[in-house]
Amino acid sequence: MIEILATGPLATIQDLGRPGLAELGVGVSGAADTRSFTLANRLVGNAESAAALELTLGGLAVRFTEHTVVAVTGAPCPLRLAGRAVDMCGPICVAPGQRLDIGTPSCGLRSYVAVRGGIGVEPVLGARATDQLSGLGPPPVTAGQALPVGNAVTGMPAVDHAPQPACHEEPELTVVAGPRHDWFLPEALELLGSVPFEVTPRSNRVGLRLHGPALHRSSAAELAPEPLVAGALQVPPDGQPILFLADHPVTGGYPVIGVVTAADLPLAAQARPGQRVRFRPSEPRGSRCA
Repeated sequence: MIEILATGPLATIQDLGRPGLAELGVGVSGAADTRSFTLANRLVGNAESAAALELTLGGLAVRFTEHTVVAVTGAPCPLRLAGRAVDMCGPICVAPGQRLDIGTPSCGLRSYVAVRGGIGVEPVLGARATDQLSGLGPPPVTAGQALPVGNAVTGMPAVDHAPQPACHEEPELTVVAGPRHDWFLPEALELLGSVPFEVTPRSNRVGLRLHGPALHRSSAAELAPEPLVAGALQVPPDGQPILFLADHPVTGGYPVIGVVTAADLPLAAQARPGQRVRFRPSEPRGSRCA
C-alpha cells in the first residue's frame, strides 16, 4: 500500500484514459501530459498505461509499506526520500516505512509519480483515470488515504536517469486549421499565429482559458453541437479561445478555429496561469522547397 500523508493543491489517479466511448458521451480523460506520464511508468518497469499519480503544483507526501521502486517526472520538483534529496527522472528504490516528499515545482504545472506495479484501484469503464468534468473514475486523492499497488509490471529498464525536458517560458504550440476556421475574419487567423495569449486562472484539466486579442467571427450564425477532440481551440462569442485538454467535453457548440497537434499538447498541459503561449500555424504539405 501507499499511504497518502499530504496531497498539495490537487492529486489525482490517471492512466491513458477511456478511448472509443465518445458516442456514449464519455471523454477520453487520462494524463494531461502523456509524455511525462509514460516516461514515469517506463522508469519503474511498468506498462505505459499503468495508473500513476498526477500532481498539480506538487505538495505530495507519501509513505511506502513495502520495498518498491518509484519515479517522478514532469514539472521539476525538489524530492526528499527519508529526509535526503533524490533526483527526478530516474528509478528511486524505497524501503518499508520510508517517506517521499515532493515540493513545489520551479516551473511547469504537473508532475507524475509512478510506483512499480501501478496504482491498483478498481477501473471504471475500463480505466482508472479521474475525469474532473464527468466525475468518472476515482475521486481526487486525499490525505489519510491508502492506495493499493497493482501488478502492471514489465522488465526494469537498464537506465538510472532519463533526460529531463527543459521548461518553456513561452511555449509555442503547433496548430492546424480547425473545422470552422472559415467562420472567422482573416484578421483573427492572423492574430492567432502572431500574438501570445495568456493562460488565465480559470484553467484546469478540462482546458486552458486564454486571454488575448479577441478572435472575431465573420458569421454570427448559431452552430449545432459538434464533436470535439483534445487540442481543439474553441472560440466563444467573447472571442477568447479555450484550448481543450484531457478532460474536455465530447461535443461543443462554438466554432473551432484550430487544433493543437497531439505532439504539443504536453507543453500546453504544463502551462501555468499567468504564463503566455504562442500558436504556430502548421505549414501545408508541399509548401517547402525540396
